[in-house]
Amino acid sequence: MEMMLRLLTALPAVLLTLALVAPMALAGPHDGGEGLIGETDDLMVTKAGFLLIAFFPGFILFMSILQWRLDKRKYARKAAAEVRSKDAAAKGGW
Repeated sequence: MEMMLRLLTALPAVLLTLALVAPMALAGPHDGGEGLIGETDDLMVTKAGFLLIAFFPGFILFMSILQWRLDKRKYARKAAAEVRSKDAAAKGGW
């Protein structure tokens, strides 16, 4: 029931957004298929391909290093919590 309520809440916003964006997509001056940066030639397509080839391995490397650092931090926190819990049990008390 909650999912249906969320859907009914979001539906008007989605429909309004589509109604506002549709005229821009369907109308406007015809530019012969040129993109935002003008006429595209082979050199531009080649450079764009090389950028993609360089970006994705770099992105994967960056995210892998970030995940490694976060895992390292998580395991350090777990080890510290385990040491703290063992020390508290050894001390006794209330």
